[in-house]
Amino acid sequence: MVLIMNEGLILKNNLKEARSEKKLSQSALAEMVGVSRNTISSIETGQFNPTAKLALILCIALDKKFEELFYFDE
Repeated sequence: MVLIMNEGLILKNNLKEARSEKKLSQSALAEMVGVSRNTISSIETGQFNPTAKLALILCIALDKKFEELFYFDE
């Protein structure tokens, strides 16, 4: 399989839904992963793309696979 990088791809996420499933507030999740509540909010709204490290930490904290939390949209 060959993936052609398309600059039109937009990274989206299901962070809010996954956080809600665990009954976590933005503040609680932020504290768990070592970032600010504003960072969690910015990721959820698509204003900020997390680093690979933070994305994987969020996956671990929410017990989700990467592809369950993050996906591309055109």
